[in-house]
Amino acid sequence: MAVMTRPRLSASIRQRQREGRFPVISEVKVRSDKEGDLLRGRDPGTFACQMARHPVAGISVVTEPNHFGGTMDLLRSVAAAVSLPVLHKDFIATEQQVEASAECGASALLLIAAMLEDAQLVRLIEAARRCGLESLVEAHTLVEVERIAHLPFDLMGINNRDITIFEVDDSDVTRTEALAKHCRGERILISESAIGCAADVRRAGRGGADAVLVGTAVLKADDTGAFLDHLIAVGWPP
Repeated sequence: MAVMTRPRLSASIRQRQREGRFPVISEVKVRSDKEGDLLRGRDPGTFACQMARHPVAGISVVTEPNHFGGTMDLLRSVAAAVSLPVLHKDFIATEQQVEASAECGASALLLIAAMLEDAQLVRLIEAARRCGLESLVEAHTLVEVERIAHLPFDLMGINNRDITIFEVDDSDVTRTEALAKHCRGERILISESAIGCAADVRRAGRGGADAVLVGTAVLKADDTGAFLDHLIAVGWPP
């Protein structure tokens, strides 16, 4: 597959930092096992545009169908609606999924260390690079952080919740605070999940995160724009 030019998530995160804003990646997710219906009848492209009117660093799209109600058409519609970098979140395990992600307009994709062996991760990271995608590799434990440290991926993620049980656990940003100091190198570090307010963003940033990914909370917010502005206003440095 030919490499296509797309906005880079890493560049957008650094740009928000230079602007003095805390980088926030907001999310489009249809539902979750814990919260039920999250999109609540909203058109995903319109909702993404609403979020993109605020200075977020990117938009994440969850396409996993069984637990989160997603589809690849959801990714395609959001990527077509906004000019921001789009992060594709799913249980990606094959090069065909990587190629489909690129074809649908993603800028970056999520790879989950808990679900992939090292050799699989390397193949998928290389496939993403060939397709012009950045790879965000996610860890949930210190063992995973140390296991993937040497791999050639672009962005590091720490999930504050356990994706292997579909994020139905209750948590906060304590896991980011505990693991960030073990993340070596200059890679951008993103704190994922369990971000519900500006205090969580500030904690994640002071703990070592360069950005936060906010899913359920932004979908449940009464005023999406005001909620995002509140998080972004934490500022950089936090």
